[in-house]
Amino acid sequence: MGRFFLSAGCDSIAQAVRKSALAAVWFAFLTFPILVIRVNTIENTIVWRWENMAYIAVAIFLGSFVWRWLLARKELKLDKDHEETPSARLLTTIQSHPVLKFAALGVVALLAGLYPQVFDLYQTNIMISCLVYIVLGLGLNIVVGLAGLLDLGYVAFYAVGAYAYALCNMHWDIGFWFMLPIGAALGTILGVILGFPVLRLRGDYLAIVTLGFGEIIRLVLENWGDVTMGPSGISNISRPGFFGMKMTISDSTIYMYYIMIGLLILTIFSVNRLQNSRIGRAWLALREDEIACQAMGIDKVKTKLLAFALGATWAGMAGVVFAAKTTFINPASFTFWESAMILSIVVIGGMGSIRGVIAGAIILILVPEYLREFAEFRMLLFGAIMVLVMVFRPQGLISAKRKVYTYTATNGAGAAHE
Repeated sequence: MGRFFLSAGCDSIAQAVRKSALAAVWFAFLTFPILVIRVNTIENTIVWRWENMAYIAVAIFLGSFVWRWLLARKELKLDKDHEETPSARLLTTIQSHPVLKFAALGVVALLAGLYPQVFDLYQTNIMISCLVYIVLGLGLNIVVGLAGLLDLGYVAFYAVGAYAYALCNMHWDIGFWFMLPIGAALGTILGVILGFPVLRLRGDYLAIVTLGFGEIIRLVLENWGDVTMGPSGISNISRPGFFGMKMTISDSTIYMYYIMIGLLILTIFSVNRLQNSRIGRAWLALREDEIACQAMGIDKVKTKLLAFALGATWAGMAGVVFAAKTTFINPASFTFWESAMILSIVVIGGMGSIRGVIAGAIILILVPEYLREFAEFRMLLFGAIMVLVMVFRPQGLISAKRKVYTYTATNGAGAAHE
């Protein structure tokens, strides 16, 4: 076991224990006034809570020791980061067998169909939000995960779709189903408009420009009060209709849930087809090496613009759904935090991986909701989970599989498999 600590800055277990003990002593010393001393100003008494110091010292010692051990394991590649996790292997096995694949799809479809009938309205609302973020994550996955273009202003397309529906519904009473494709078209157009000025940019510079673009859209929405109603926002946005039927809030929520299920299936199908198409391979080539991509004859301008436009299309549609679900929007719903959250879904789930993005959205959206019992500690736990994933699974929870092309000598034809 001692060799586990050799590459983590320790020569032996004894040194690891010594360093962990030192960290525990320092932490106990620094938190001493907060955790040990309690002053009662009414009765003029001081209570010494030495047991708190003991608890925190033991916890820090164990945490530090385990952290060093895990880091050493990672550095020695005992975890074999490049290999699939057991869950990813299971998914791959199911996907490669047609019978298992269709059985699993049937079970998932059954569970998804029964979900609003089994769980209450609150749980259904949470799941709708999760589905919206999955669609957003899959859209951004085209730009960041496949094409390798770091976009920090993705929320701008989301906002445009939401405000397009809200304004058209408020002024001209235009319905949800009519605005859904229009929101997608507006997202596409805006994606192209953003794509042109940043064609020559990449990396940090591209991130800064897209971040500025997202902030410009938010500031316009906030300050153009005559049109967007400013910080007050727009309320009483119509929910989706179904052949003129009158629905209660509960019925509308369930209806919205099934709409999101349909939109998610469409998104997964489209992104999967794009990923395996000619343009998908061009995006992957652009992500790996832009210069080599150009040398192979791939049109860089067209490839980048398509990535921005198609990625923004899903954000526009998700924005329309968001406005119809909440029936109220304002600029506070489209801050940089939303872009950061969508980007985190893609990065933590696994860039370029559809399964990873779905897993990332479920964890990042549902975990904070179900940690509400921990009150003020829930965001601390949420942050700790994100740090652990980034340290020990930097490639994401379910990373994308690289395609391997094999050629047989008999017919010279190539076959690609995952």
